[in-house]
Amino acid sequence: LIGLLLTASMVTLLLFSTWNAAPVPNTSSATNRVTATSAVTSSETLIEPITSSKPQDEPMTTSDIVNVTMTTNFGAIELELYADKAPLTNFITYADEGFYNDTIFHRVIDGFMIQGGGFTDEFVQKETKGHVQNEADNGLTNAVGTIAMARTPDPHSATAQFFINVADNDFLNFRSADNAGYGYAVFGKVIGGMDVVDKIKAVPTGPGGPMPTDVPQETVSITAVTVNR
Repeated sequence: LIGLLLTASMVTLLLFSTWNAAPVPNTSSATNRVTATSAVTSSETLIEPITSSKPQDEPMTTSDIVNVTMTTNFGAIELELYADKAPLTNFITYADEGFYNDTIFHRVIDGFMIQGGGFTDEFVQKETKGHVQNEADNGLTNAVGTIAMARTPDPHSATAQFFINVADNDFLNFRSADNAGYGYAVFGKVIGGMDVVDKIKAVPTGPGGPMPTDVPQETVSITAVTVNR
């Protein structure tokens, strides 16, 4: 019981991804968040601001299943994306434009997830396109090895940042169409290179750039994200 309480307390703190200014919710609460991270001061919540007023791209409709290779300095991660389940997610557009090239996994929490797609290795936040509608009600769940969109407390605020689940994070799944229950939209899964994900999740973490914790102390670079057509 003590071990469970300690685990719950640790995960609660890390899930909310805040600094001192914000309250810490209970892990069973629907307010838990995998927030998209921004470079902020120590008194602000780690969320992703609107960095562009450009409209979102056209829906991802090249096929029902799209295969993608994410090349990192730890090895390659092969992804299978489901365009029919998440047609609004613009991950493929970002990949085709080279947006993810030379970015990093900036947030790593073993037992939870690894998050990237928003910062350079110098912690410069990249400008993104418009926000997309939350598609977490598509029937896909945040199981081990799935990839989902990070966002701010606004359910419909996802842009480019994503995370790969390294645990079965059921509390991130869709429960209801409101701020408390929308969850996090899964749009694909790892089909090769889960050993690479496991290596990344085990990297020691600490402060980095403007962020006080959960930043890999060894840079985890995304050198390219290639859509395999």
